[in-house]
Amino acid sequence: MMLNVLFAANASRWSQYQVPLRRAFDAAGLKVTLFTETNAPETVDYIIYAPNGAVSDFTPFTGCKAVLGLWAGVEKIVGNTTLTQPLCRMVDSGLEEGMVEWVTGHVLRHHLGMDAHILHQNGVWEPVAPPLARDRTVAILGLGELGRACAQALAALRFNVLGWSRSPKDVPGVTCLSGEDGLDKALSLAEIVVLLLPQTPETENLLNAARLARLPEGAVIINPGRGPLIDDDALLAALDAGHIGHATLDVFRVEPLPPAHPFWAHPKVTVTPHIASETRPDSASRVIAENIRRGEAGEPFLFLVDRAKGY
Repeated sequence: MMLNVLFAANASRWSQYQVPLRRAFDAAGLKVTLFTETNAPETVDYIIYAPNGAVSDFTPFTGCKAVLGLWAGVEKIVGNTTLTQPLCRMVDSGLEEGMVEWVTGHVLRHHLGMDAHILHQNGVWEPVAPPLARDRTVAILGLGELGRACAQALAALRFNVLGWSRSPKDVPGVTCLSGEDGLDKALSLAEIVVLLLPQTPETENLLNAARLARLPEGAVIINPGRGPLIDDDALLAALDAGHIGHATLDVFRVEPLPPAHPFWAHPKVTVTPHIASETRPDSASRVIAENIRRGEAGEPFLFLVDRAKGY
């Protein structure tokens, strides 16, 4: 049977995804008509979706069996009241590998104190060795697919890794904490904090002034998750007071980050332009094809979003 699949993402992505998607559909044994616009939305079987595409009203797609996201985050669609179809988020091996590399690189950068040698070649010989990884506590806030992968990679380097999530999780090699008490404990012990939580009403401003104050003096914050997880003003105040040693930020409330934003010029802030990781067309296309195959076979979809939880 021929399936109708609508690619409803930013037009600039079509040239990147067209060939990988067709290749993945062929490999999965799917017969697909793939298009970027339609005058007959009721005939669409599946929608490949990103929030920067043209579709925001899902009501006309009465025959759609699932909406398959290209983004790991779903905060921009999960509250859409016209969306009644199953929604799947993207969990892509390429995205996971990229995130592990970015997080590991920046944790090691701060653990080893590399900025002092890279940025301050001042002619002063100070042979001070950093501690071993096993003597450094890193907290990963968020133990979804990306958080779990980063936590295990850091544990493999022998960091003392604490993982925190809203509900209890079990990750080999990682001390897992949950709930409000678990968050307090993780923050009180963490010398480096990595935020990989989804954006939900419960996680917005998770790192507020009170929680930032619970971190040890000089702690480093690394955020490749979502910008609203941190109260920006509280973070700037904690940096200025010297309580927080540095913040490496890849995501922001407004993107691109406005040129006048104080993060750009702050000496204790590193800004990276939302590059920690990105969905890779080849591997993402295979995930999309597998979910369509599952839908046609009557099997459960991969990475189905829980609307109540928001992720």
